[in-house]
Amino acid sequence: MKAKAQSEKMGRPRSFDAEKALDNAMRVFREKGYEGASLTDLTKAMGINRPSMYAAFGDKESLFRKVLERYSSGVGIHLQQALSRKTAREVAEQLLYGAAEMQTSTNSPRGCLLTTGALVCSDESDSVRRELTSLRRQNELAIRGRMKRAQAEGDLPADSNPADLARYLTAIMQGMSILATGGASRAELKRVVETALCAWPK
Repeated sequence: MKAKAQSEKMGRPRSFDAEKALDNAMRVFREKGYEGASLTDLTKAMGINRPSMYAAFGDKESLFRKVLERYSSGVGIHLQQALSRKTAREVAEQLLYGAAEMQTSTNSPRGCLLTTGALVCSDESDSVRRELTSLRRQNELAIRGRMKRAQAEGDLPADSNPADLARYLTAIMQGMSILATGGASRAELKRVVETALCAWPK
């Protein structure tokens, strides 16, 4: 009888919107970082209690990974759209100007979760830091692959270094995220982009 009641409880439909709850949790993680976001902050923003959070998303780290997956899908769309541009210069422009737009959006916290989510972590949260590092690395490798193609097509000088260019773009975007978190305006970030593009290979 007890098992049946437990089964019925487990099978009860959720009384909240899981996607909306994840979006609200994402906002907290973006504002406070992984370690700065408390369970109280998260459950309050999500509009659920702790048992409901654990049942639907697991512990804090599991919740963060689900949020990260959701966030990364949006970043991935932006990245793929940029990488599909005709020239390497256009790729760089869309990546950087797009980052300036997204990182200063009025509809979400400033900065990029992949950069600011876990800049500094305790030993207990090191797996989260390593996950974010891995995701940033994957994005950099995707950019490097596109730069290699551009070089092979003659769109970049033969003596250019695709790995260095990808690292350069990644560093600019990550630096812009820190600036945005610190309050830099969209116009200021766009001036950073303009300056960065002055060093782009002719």
